[in-house]
Amino acid sequence: MTTLFEGDELADTLSLLGVSHVVWVPDSTTGRWEPAFQASRSVSLVRVCREGEAWPLAAGLLLGGQRPLVVMQSTGLFESGDALRNIVFDLKLPLCAIIGARNWLIPESRDSAKRLILPILQAWGLPFDVIEQAEDKPLLAKRYQWTQQTQRAGFVVLAEGKG
Repeated sequence: MTTLFEGDELADTLSLLGVSHVVWVPDSTTGRWEPAFQASRSVSLVRVCREGEAWPLAAGLLLGGQRPLVVMQSTGLFESGDALRNIVFDLKLPLCAIIGARNWLIPESRDSAKRLILPILQAWGLPFDVIEQAEDKPLLAKRYQWTQQTQRAGFVVLAEGKG
């Protein structure tokens, strides 16, 4: 499996953006970033057991004056919908998240997670950008800064698949 960001590159980008914590449940693709996050002096890594725990934990960090980013795979987003709904819609907290789009880069994949991620984000009215090639990488910084400026939640869908 491959991701468009190398761990060190992503950790450096998040550090430059002022992200204080990465709250995550790693998958087989994003899990490769763990050594870079662990080595970072400015971004703390916070692991949760279930994706539904990521949203309230990130909310608590945000309310405590930190600048968290949530990272999970698309299937985890589906699983955590109720927690996401409460944090983003009821509490209106401006969290930013990277959502790994499982099997996006595998054309022959019939994985429903690949097919459903964008319609679900659209149905919920959640603003997002899609990063599916190297030229799209600046969209991460742009979306994170947008969440900070507008005080609205925003998402980045990161294409995953074989490399």
